[in-house]
Amino acid sequence: MRLFLVIALAALTGCSLFRSSPTDAPLPKQPDAPTTPSVVQTLGKDLDKTDHRVASALVAIERNADKPKVVVAESRLAQSYLPAPPEADVAFSMARAAKADPVDYARQMAFGRQLATAVTKAWEKLEADQAEAKRVSGLKDKRIEDLTAEVIRVKQEASNNIWTLTGAGLAVIGALATAFMGPRIGLPLLLCGAFCGSVPFIIDSPYFEYIAGGTLLICSGLGLWWLADKVRDSVNKPHEDVPPQA
Repeated sequence: MRLFLVIALAALTGCSLFRSSPTDAPLPKQPDAPTTPSVVQTLGKDLDKTDHRVASALVAIERNADKPKVVVAESRLAQSYLPAPPEADVAFSMARAAKADPVDYARQMAFGRQLATAVTKAWEKLEADQAEAKRVSGLKDKRIEDLTAEVIRVKQEASNNIWTLTGAGLAVIGALATAFMGPRIGLPLLLCGAFCGSVPFIIDSPYFEYIAGGTLLICSGLGLWWLADKVRDSVNKPHEDVPPQA
């Protein structure tokens, strides 16, 4: 019986290691796509706001061409929404203004519209690519979760098989011991085999913590009782060097 209690205590204590093994911890979540939807949307709104403010200032300049002060003020306001242009581009624009060729202006306007259209299409493609990257990232996260769950299941199944084979082996040895050496030796082995075979069911039980805690409490109580009994026997045992009373 003592052998059975020792095996029970060791098994229940070790089972907690199988349940809380560090390798069973879930993998960290894969980071989101480099550009999240919120960042793209916020940046797009800011760019649209900048473009609209610049375009509105240019419309005000056109409609107030006869008011030099308004033209200068609106021009400076429009420039505040844009990065400082390179000097080469400034020189190019000054040469165009000095020439004031309607054909040149028409050609530059056509180029500007094409460039604006290309930028709009590129931005739409960026949003689509980002959405696809987000979708693929989600699929990868799901795949990682599935693989992690599969690894945990395989490890748990291997642990259960070990306990089952151990129980079966002890049962066979216990049966042989009972047949050839008597039940005094064989029955404890049979009980140990039955216990080992039931360990996987105990681990998977929602009451595992209560079972383990109860077993440890009982074993601790038995140990304290045994220690108290030994101390009491030692105190009550008569000393050999004390002569008996006449």
